Amino acid sequence: MFLGQRIRQDERINIGKNIRRIRKEKKISQKEMAEKMQLHSIPITRETYVKLERGIRNVGASELKAIKEILDTSYDQLLAETEEQTENN
Repeated sequence: MFLGQRIRQDERINIGKNIRRIRKEKKISQKEMAEKMQLHSIPITRETYVKLERGIRNVGASELKAIKEILDTSYDQLLAETEEQTENN
């Protein structure tokens, strides 16, 4: 994965839903996430961060790396198929 790349989201792997679920489990607000990402040198506003979670904006590789570190999770968790998809299979 190259740091300048963007990772496309689709109905099978919705990174934004995974990020949101993990963030809520950790009891971190969207505003706090944006602020923590800024500390990781990711220039992002809360509004842009919300677009990542909603799947409106694709996630950059460097953004995903920062999110992984902030949420103390794995790429496997972030890139996992959504629960709805695995339940349908």
